[in-house]
Amino acid sequence: MSRKTVSIAAIATVALATTLFPSGMNAAALAQAATDQLTAPAPVEAVELVPQPVTFVSEPVVQPLPADAPTEAPILTEAGSLNALIRMVDTSAPLNDEMRCLAGAVYFEARGEPLAGQLAVAQVIINRSEDGRFPRSYCGVVAQPGQFSFMRGRQMPAVRTGTPAWNRAVAIAEIAHKGLWESEAGDAVFFHARYVKPSWSHTKTRLAQIDTHIFYR
Repeated sequence: MSRKTVSIAAIATVALATTLFPSGMNAAALAQAATDQLTAPAPVEAVELVPQPVTFVSEPVVQPLPADAPTEAPILTEAGSLNALIRMVDTSAPLNDEMRCLAGAVYFEARGEPLAGQLAVAQVIINRSEDGRFPRSYCGVVAQPGQFSFMRGRQMPAVRTGTPAWNRAVAIAEIAHKGLWESEAGDAVFFHARYVKPSWSHTKTRLAQIDTHIFYR
């Protein structure tokens, strides 16, 4: 029996009971029974659940792996000596003005020195460019009046590019600029040839002597 049919039957029962037994106990009991029938919930039809078969996929499940990290370029400082490191540096790339000034200073000031001495000269120029007492660029340091005897005013003489001495100076400038090899000059900002003794040398701290050059802080 549906909920609608039950409700109509219950209402009819209540009306009949009220008419036939307006004040009797039987009428009240009959009315209560009809009310209970009216408010009783309709039975819920049970639904049979049929389990669905599990389907297995025969294809392999492939989980994407994270992409490999880019391979870093080899570190030049793995060289066993400064000489070996110089041979590893690519000197064929064009130079900007700053690197040309740095390499030029190494070439003119120290190309006859051992490699450690050439690196030390480059290190002094770099140190000066980072010291507030000196110009803030390599070219400014090299062109500062009275500092480098090879300069002609503020002009650098012509360089014989393509020679082994120039290529070596370029490599040393690159090594010093990138800090690829520790220089014996450390944080020196002054140096002079061993065969001279300038008056200012007494007021500075001597750090190292490399062949014919003495370096100070």
